[in-house]
Amino acid sequence: MSEVKHGRGYVYSIQYHIVWCVKYKHKVLSDHVDKRLKEILHKIASDNEITITEIESDLDHIHLLVDCTPQHSIPSIIKALKGVSARLLFKEFPKLKKELGGGNMWNPSYFVATVSEHTEAQIRQYIQNQKGGENHTNP
Repeated sequence: MSEVKHGRGYVYSIQYHIVWCVKYKHKVLSDHVDKRLKEILHKIASDNEITITEIESDLDHIHLLVDCTPQHSIPSIIKALKGVSARLLFKEFPKLKKELGGGNMWNPSYFVATVSEHTEAQIRQYIQNQKGGENHTNP
């Protein structure tokens, strides 16, 4: 369960379930790319004072459960995670850019939902079951 945190003059518990897809739903998130993507996303999150509490991908999309502060806006979280990860993945795996036709790594759209203490366990389970699963949330 997400813990309640304290800021200067406020108390909060903010979690989001975030999903986005690879451009054109190309199935490129396998093996080394998948592993490296998760490492990169954890580093970006840490650098931005965001915590990824669950993460899983399935070849063409990724699901995250993130904890953040009231100062974070959803667009800024998405921009940081998608923008930096794409740049670093293209740099480390040049063949990705070719596989994606020289364009963008990620589809510009995304899905986001707030998470409550009543839904957190269900969302965690859903994210953990993504690898090779039948259930998909596609933005």
